[in-house]
Amino acid sequence: MKNYQRFRTFVGTLSTLVELHGANESQLPQDGGALLGELVKNDDWLPAEAGLISAAGYRQYLLHCDARERFSVVSFVCGPGQKTPIHDHTVWGLVGVMRGAEQCEEYDWPSAGRPMIAKATHRIGPGQVDQVSPTIGDIHVVANAYTDRASISIHVYGANIGAVQRPVFDAATGAIKKFVSGYHNASLPNFWDRSIEVVGSQ
Repeated sequence: MKNYQRFRTFVGTLSTLVELHGANESQLPQDGGALLGELVKNDDWLPAEAGLISAAGYRQYLLHCDARERFSVVSFVCGPGQKTPIHDHTVWGLVGVMRGAEQCEEYDWPSAGRPMIAKATHRIGPGQVDQVSPTIGDIHVVANAYTDRASISIHVYGANIGAVQRPVFDAATGAIKKFVSGYHNASLPNFWDRSIEVVGSQ
């Protein structure tokens, strides 16, 4: 049986942090990052349907969205060798790797008509947490560091990220297009049915 209580506790504590810190781009990611780091150390709670790979490309599955859309939690699944385009987020975010590893290429805002060249790269392994935000700078490409297995990370964003209009960049010219990522699941995983636990405790 999956340990869904682990995720319920995470969401509850994260909700408290959002109440305390609001959109504070220093304190909230710091405290939230520690919380996410503890969550992704354990691989016993993610529903199987939120870890499915697709030959068509990476997948983003919504796990939870705050009722006031102050934050969302998604599982980000990259199949072997898959990667994102160069993109931006426009809100604060936390990325915690749970399975595999991710390679991130960082970019500056483009100059029109010029190729975009990565200014730095870094790797995130299991249990590690990365931060993105407009303040830190968050234009990047995320790639699966492996060619023979999937990598799965858990992302927390300061909005309903699947509904945020964001920039995606052409690597050759720096041209900007707008996109809305959406989600690849049609329904939410059911973390909240505690009936079996309640009956079992009677």
